[in-house]
Amino acid sequence: MLRSKALSIRAFLPARDLAVSRRFYQDLGFQELWGDDSACGMQLDGCEIILQRFYVKDHAENFMMSLNVENVDAWWRHIEASGLREKYGLGMARPPEMQPWGFRVLYLTDPTGVLWHIAEYSNA
Repeated sequence: MLRSKALSIRAFLPARDLAVSRRFYQDLGFQELWGDDSACGMQLDGCEIILQRFYVKDHAENFMMSLNVENVDAWWRHIEASGLREKYGLGMARPPEMQPWGFRVLYLTDPTGVLWHIAEYSNA
């Protein structure tokens, strides 16, 4: 079967309030690449997401993303120092902890309720 090489994959994340979500992701460290009043592309170290002005509570609160990072403790320090939990009224911001499957993971919800698993693989 002849096909073209896949170049990237991006998830469309719901945003109850697109302006608030944009600020949250920028505070987290993402850079906005493009956007208008209905959607925007965000990038972090070559990883991309698309925020869309769309909100269905059950969908948003069951949407999960996983981001693998080199140093989860550095991410946690950034989240804490930025005051993201307080600034955005986040439902969850849990420090890194070793999980039974071998990753250290911090859990963070965005302002819409999307759950992020920010994980560091263990070499042990």
